[in-house]
Amino acid sequence: MTVPDQLYSVDQVADLLGLHVKTVRGYVRDGRLTAVRIGRQYRIAREDLEAFTGHPVPKPAREDAPRHRRTEVTSIVQVDAVDRATMDRLSTLITASVSHPHDGGRLHAEIVYDEERAGMKIILLGDPGTTADLLKIIDVIVGERP
Repeated sequence: MTVPDQLYSVDQVADLLGLHVKTVRGYVRDGRLTAVRIGRQYRIAREDLEAFTGHPVPKPAREDAPRHRRTEVTSIVQVDAVDRATMDRLSTLITASVSHPHDGGRLHAEIVYDEERAGMKIILLGDPGTTADLLKIIDVIVGERP
């Protein structure tokens, strides 16, 4: 008995073929798609999947293949005793920065203002450089005295 070089789960086959998982399970139960049962799950060999589709199946990316490294930071800035005019300035500046990030940096921001408490919360999600630049600008504006 030879061990297949690649076994696919029902979920993986459904993704590869663009089908619903239940449809793939139905093919297995009907005997149209050959599978082996391991425990409570079906596994489909690459050769059986290729015989079923009539086309070669692309090999999946190797687990140890290099991946694109991404670094992301989340920052929460609490600003107390902020008046409406300062909040408007900050909000406009942050919205503009998120809409037009510089140097290709990714940035997402959420802004909440509690007028009763004169408090503002800014949540930033993005790459460290872009976030740091925006935090410096926020610091300058919040540090200004009217």
